[in-house]
Amino acid sequence: MKKNSYIALVIFLCIVCGVLLGNIMARRANMHNNITSFSNIVKKLGKGSKVDELLSLIDVQYVDTVNINKLTEDAVISIMADLDPHSVYIPASELEVVNSELEGSFGGIGVQFNIQSDTIMVVGVISGGPSEKAGLLAGDRIIEVDDSVFVGDIISDQKVMKKLRGPKNTKVKLGIKRYGTPETLYYTITRGDIPITSIDISYMIAPEVGFIRVNKFSATTYNEFLNGLAKLRNQGAKKLIIDLRGNSGGLMDQPITMVNEFLPRGEMIVYSEGKAYPRDDYRANGSGSFINYPLVVLIDEFSASASEIFAGAIQDNDRGLIIGRRSFGKGLVQQQIPFSDGSAVRLTIARYYTPTGRSIQKPYERGKSEEYEQDIVNRYMHGEFYTMDSIHLADSLIYHTPKGKVVYGGGGIMPDIFVARDTTEYSPYLNRIINYGYTYQFALQYADRNREKLNLYKSDWQDMESYLDKQNILNEFVAFAETKGVKAQWKEINKSKRIIDRQLKAYITRNIMGDDGFYPIFYKDDETIQKALEELNKM
Repeated sequence: MKKNSYIALVIFLCIVCGVLLGNIMARRANMHNNITSFSNIVKKLGKGSKVDELLSLIDVQYVDTVNINKLTEDAVISIMADLDPHSVYIPASELEVVNSELEGSFGGIGVQFNIQSDTIMVVGVISGGPSEKAGLLAGDRIIEVDDSVFVGDIISDQKVMKKLRGPKNTKVKLGIKRYGTPETLYYTITRGDIPITSIDISYMIAPEVGFIRVNKFSATTYNEFLNGLAKLRNQGAKKLIIDLRGNSGGLMDQPITMVNEFLPRGEMIVYSEGKAYPRDDYRANGSGSFINYPLVVLIDEFSASASEIFAGAIQDNDRGLIIGRRSFGKGLVQQQIPFSDGSAVRLTIARYYTPTGRSIQKPYERGKSEEYEQDIVNRYMHGEFYTMDSIHLADSLIYHTPKGKVVYGGGGIMPDIFVARDTTEYSPYLNRIINYGYTYQFALQYADRNREKLNLYKSDWQDMESYLDKQNILNEFVAFAETKGVKAQWKEINKSKRIIDRQLKAYITRNIMGDDGFYPIFYKDDETIQKALEELNKM
């Protein structure tokens, strides 16, 4: 079980670190002059520098013909790799996709998809988007793109996105197989602006308690956040839980404006400082609409950067409780600087500090990003996810909030209340079905087979859950898993039954209702949320 858990963690870490390097970027407001000065520096170094001379020499005199553009790319990558772990080079071919995550939209057809059995399955259709207007439905399978067959092992997530995304007002023709319809259906869809939402859900999780989950900090996050808060207030929320678990960060200006909603005028939110950047303080302006709402912020080991700005400001001002596990520890500020060929670098230009003066950037050695990325695995291996006693921080890293609470710098935000990962219901059977994605696959197939019946309950997740509780889903799943080679081990299944049942219901509901149905079911027994509710009841 430990080996499987470790493999799953490493895979997850690789994914998150990739997202982290791709998604973190500095505040863009008021940066035009600085970008100009950086561009001038790049131009100055580019002509007549030793690197430029060497590349010219190779291009003209080297014995064999070489791809000088590739050599240049490799040189840039090598130079960036010798800096801090968050300075990164972005090739021109990847820049649009990377930026779209932070800009809040991209050109596309407006579907959520999953590749299953070498076929593109439409999991969800974005409301009001081009695909919904054209008539696509959840459960449709895309088998042709622009009159060419697009199935089999040739497809991948990247290839699908490349085919379906594109500039606004361009067209793409899709061939669709629909459950219960023998013939192939054809739709010509005009691409439009597809929003990338930052708020997964905002809903009333308990009487008078509103819950908001923020998955990233992009250009639209603050506006989405305000809409979520307003909705919750209208529904009677008087206390709030803000979930930043797994949120790897994004634009620096977004958490600053969001925290402003909770702090009185003059309170420090964050400050930044770098060699070429004098100290810049960000303080609350007193216009916040939720200054007196009791507040809990949830974090974990994958909460980074902008998430840590938000959590640090709330903690250092004694404004609310931070609950969960120690955050990632990313306190460096990047600025994106473009090159003339359409590529760019995200260069670390400053460090940011929480209101008490903490730098929460964890230690690193320049040029040793692999060791840096290994840190979270080391934390896992040392037992930090399971007991707070395994975390040892030097007394020199102690700071104090205005009310005298001890907080720590030097590596992430330490929560006020630690909640360990609960493994009491884990089993080898559970690890296997999760690692291979069988709960997700089963849910897709179940929703597809029973979509007409399930649609009767799509207006209320509680009605959906009540209906699913009466079905024989667990036994159906166990039979499905056996067809995948996972033998039924009923002792282990019974140990993990609550988790398996919750995941199956949540994923089935997501395929019918989206995240509005998924999270209330998925989070029903979440220990960190239960602890937050317990603490809010005391406020």
